[in-house]
Amino acid sequence: MIKIRYMKFSDRQFWNKLDKHLPATEYDNKVQTKRGYILLSDDEPVGLLRFNLFWDNIPFCTLLYIDEKYQDRGYGKQLLEYWENDMKLQGHCMILTSTQVDETAQHFYRKAGNRDCGGLILDHPALAQPMEIFLMKEI
Repeated sequence: MIKIRYMKFSDRQFWNKLDKHLPATEYDNKVQTKRGYILLSDDEPVGLLRFNLFWDNIPFCTLLYIDEKYQDRGYGKQLLEYWENDMKLQGHCMILTSTQVDETAQHFYRKAGNRDCGGLILDHPALAQPMEIFLMKEI
């Protein structure tokens, strides 16, 4: 049975297993502001989604990840749809996300109804990476 809920302080160990980019202080902030979700399968955490508000008013998914051994079961789609519905219930009319051009996630997001809306090239040596594609969806 699938359950999706807001992340809790007690989820930190699982969260850190999948998300290597979120500092401890920001984890606490995400819990307090309800800007992250945990997906559970039979009460076992298997995936997560975190987001920010772009320009302080547009929900922006900054990470959606399902543990490798649980991928390809539709959990990512369920988590994304749950987030989109939650954002719509909160009064938002659009969501954003991004992924690098060399990542396959772009196909997942497009299949879910997102469309390309721009890109960002970071060429500063400390931050250099392939171009970041931005995608949007009206909800």
